[in-house]
Amino acid sequence: MPNYVALTGNEAVATAMKQIGPDVVAAYPITPQTSLMQKFASFVADGEVDTEMILVESEHSAMSAAVGAAAAGARTMTATSANGLALMWEIVYIAASSRLPIVMPLVNRALSAPINIHCDHSDAMGVRDSGWIQLWSENAQEAYDNTIQAVKIAEDPSVRLPVIVNLDGFVISHGMENVDIYPDERIKSFTGEYKPLINLLDIKNPITIGPLDLQDYYFEHKRQQAQGMMNAEKVIEKVASEFKAAFGKGYGIVEGYKMEDAEFAIVGLGSTMGTLKMVVDEARKSDIKAGLLKIRVFRPFPRDRIRKALSKVKAIAVLDRADSFNAVSGPLYSEITSALYGVANIPVVNYIYGLGGRDISVNMLHKVVKETYDITKTGKSEKTMSYLGVRE
Repeated sequence: MPNYVALTGNEAVATAMKQIGPDVVAAYPITPQTSLMQKFASFVADGEVDTEMILVESEHSAMSAAVGAAAAGARTMTATSANGLALMWEIVYIAASSRLPIVMPLVNRALSAPINIHCDHSDAMGVRDSGWIQLWSENAQEAYDNTIQAVKIAEDPSVRLPVIVNLDGFVISHGMENVDIYPDERIKSFTGEYKPLINLLDIKNPITIGPLDLQDYYFEHKRQQAQGMMNAEKVIEKVASEFKAAFGKGYGIVEGYKMEDAEFAIVGLGSTMGTLKMVVDEARKSDIKAGLLKIRVFRPFPRDRIRKALSKVKAIAVLDRADSFNAVSGPLYSEITSALYGVANIPVVNYIYGLGGRDISVNMLHKVVKETYDITKTGKSEKTMSYLGVRE
């Protein structure tokens, strides 16, 4: 029987961390991540988890401490949001380039300026090419489940890359839901004992971490890092299969909803996909054959799966909760159209929405459905990019 507990998304992720039992967690508070680490710190203080909790003076220091701990062979985690991630910028790249399997919940929040503490995806999109795997969560249950799976993905010998687990700030992080919490011993069994491939403190087998690496070998090391990301897609699929066998919940790399006979598709990621499922259901009642494609794994980018899922539709709308400021589109739109280039001649439109926590209403999503449906009748759109819900 499910063990449902009413938790916020941050509490759910903190609970997953407690059950995983990392050796080291280094963290600095930032809204809306703060309550996640506050909850985990209470688990440490109460003796419910044997973790070395390092309270540092900044997010740059948090990721630096995480890099040091992971290089020394410790199972390591941290968490952050928005400007905190931006302050980690230098060390985020070092963590990935050093092939360190750190897991970092990222409570998505708008980047300054102006100062804003609410949800959008500009933080995650800013590090999309940093070499971190990215999992995206639709709700608190998925944030909990993704955190557990992230450990096995990161530590797989063929991957050895850090993983970001995204959850929308306030929408998921502070919203309370029923979450099915699995028994501690089953989580321990699933994640297993960490067996590090490297240990900076092993004086009998000395290694270097982050050395000077010029023209002679740098290119080869970058190619090896890229191969780890290429390997990750199959590992993510394998871990999801093992997770379903252990806990009964299945997750795809991309997840289609009513896509079997869809004439058009809405593509996106994060919490809005839950609301959009209801909108698709309502459209179906009016004989509008809408479908939804949720991107759960954004890095590695699942190009072939996206091509296959979208190959038969007549029009596509891509929802971006971030702007690339490139005068063309948001970041997800660029990736989707790149995946389809040369394969399918399908009109694709972009909607940028929800910046700084701006509400995305059901009526706005119905507008997206209606306008994309209209494109299936004409085969073209007057414009490729719109700002949804902004005052003109």
